[in-house]
Amino acid sequence: MNRVKGRKVLVVGGSGEIGADVVRALAEEGADVAIQYFHNQAEADKVCAAVVALGRKSVAIQAEIQNAQSVLALRDQLHEKFGKIDTLVNCAGINRDSLFSKMTDEQWDEVIGVDLSGVFRCTKAFVEEISSTGNGRIINISSLVGEMGNIGQVNYAAAKSGVIGFTKGLARELARSGTTVNVVAPGFISTSMVNRIPDKAKDKILAQIPMGRFGTPREVAMSVVYLASREADYITGTVLNMNGGMYL
Repeated sequence: MNRVKGRKVLVVGGSGEIGADVVRALAEEGADVAIQYFHNQAEADKVCAAVVALGRKSVAIQAEIQNAQSVLALRDQLHEKFGKIDTLVNCAGINRDSLFSKMTDEQWDEVIGVDLSGVFRCTKAFVEEISSTGNGRIINISSLVGEMGNIGQVNYAAAKSGVIGFTKGLARELARSGTTVNVVAPGFISTSMVNRIPDKAKDKILAQIPMGRFGTPREVAMSVVYLASREADYITGTVLNMNGGMYL
């Protein structure tokens, strides 16, 4: 316990299934955790209440991360209600799947706008205050798909691969400030999206995973806790794969 005690964290996408577990795990380990959400206020408020119940400070703020002005407004509200942060977790993401031959400009732009440009905008808004602390943390959630690709997800693969490149470049720039920048790249995680996959398709996926099971949101969350902790002070620019051996 208390591996991240004293940290002040913003989790972008903190109302999502994985994001909510990240928020709770960080709070359980001693951090104050703020939440950015897009449309699910009820879930964001629920997660926020869970953090407060643990004796930690929290606030939930709505913002559209694909919109630069909305992200700046998020920063202003966060400073007013929560204070400055030393840790940023970029966990928001969407998918708009389609075979490339049928993919529309809208499907491409929407995924790139949230999954890649959203990471840029949120990081840009907070990087100065994070790097000024001397031991800041930026943790980006990518995906197995960003490393190995997937049929019907060219837009998602491009965005998540871009997050990895973004992380490696920024890690070099911020290293001298003591700020680490890392990626968690989950494989197939037991969320409602994965659970909706037909059983036959699930069996085919599981056959490709040496560990023979899907991961859990909690496992992703604990990897974020580790990267946010002082135990990971000398780790930067790294991709932490969580895929049960599906991609090595």
